[in-house]
Amino acid sequence: MLRNGITRSLTRALYKPGTISSRNSCTIVPFTTKSIHSTRTTGFRYSSSLVLQPYKATSTALLRYASTKPGTPFDHIDTKEEKKLAKSEIEPNPEEVSELSSVRQVFHEEGVEDKERDVDMLAGVKSDLKTIRETFSMQEVPREALVLGAAGLIPYVFTSLSTVYLAWDINHAALTGSGFLLSGHTAELLLHIVEPLQIGYGAVIISFLGAIHWGLEWAKYGGSHGYPRYAIGVVAPAIAWPTTLLPVEYALIVQFLAFNYLYFADARATVRGWAPHWYTAYRFALTFIVGASIVISLIGRGQIADKINRLPGPADRLKALRDSQMASLEAEEREKRAKIVAQEEEDEE
Repeated sequence: MLRNGITRSLTRALYKPGTISSRNSCTIVPFTTKSIHSTRTTGFRYSSSLVLQPYKATSTALLRYASTKPGTPFDHIDTKEEKKLAKSEIEPNPEEVSELSSVRQVFHEEGVEDKERDVDMLAGVKSDLKTIRETFSMQEVPREALVLGAAGLIPYVFTSLSTVYLAWDINHAALTGSGFLLSGHTAELLLHIVEPLQIGYGAVIISFLGAIHWGLEWAKYGGSHGYPRYAIGVVAPAIAWPTTLLPVEYALIVQFLAFNYLYFADARATVRGWAPHWYTAYRFALTFIVGASIVISLIGRGQIADKINRLPGPADRLKALRDSQMASLEAEEREKRAKIVAQEEEDEE
């Protein structure tokens, strides 16, 4: 089986006495460049497991010497230098003393700056505040639009705050027997006046927001887009004006949804280039204030839902008008029948 020359020389090297020397000298490797070259020429593929690695006896001896002998070269103490340092005085440096100066670092090296300490823990909060500040920034909005838009919010905010105050005064009158500034009956009458004003004004504003897209289409801002842009101006009043026939709570909820729908439509129009680039931020600020006003009105109205009488709405008035017309027609019909009966009796006599 051992027909190859390199294999036989390997076997003789393993069993030859004196091949392995003492531990204080390196092991003689029986391989040479010539023998390796002969394996390549003969076609023999040797495995890496057959190659003898050099035995580093010197390193092993040094390690054993360092771990067993006291006073090793690796731990030599200079007594003269130690005595010199013992006689010297330590200079106080209070400015260099801190909470961490006397603490040995465990997770990183001493003298190396800890980069994690420079991380700003409020970076996320500052980024959010910057985003909010940029969102509400109206620097690019024309001054006329900004002033008129802010003025248009005054009726909405006023009616919402009035609703909350009147609701509080009604509750105060129900608990103590008298209102704070107004009587309970007067506060209820004023509330029935303020609520239709808020709903009617909301319907006007929603219709106006839809009409803006008609104006942009006529001006051909961003090109001519036809029915898709006109549809926004048609849907807005179709949603707004029927709310004047609904009860107060339902009307406010529907108008809240209508304002949010129009903001979504305006944002899409701005992205498509149908409106100025500042229009989205402008509409967001106005819609946010209007939506907050509607929520405040709903909260105030909910506090007195069981303490006031519901004011007849337009639908109730139409029903009452129809009933009165039917009653008048029936009365006329009865009078006609009575006249006919009276005339027939006179003819018989």
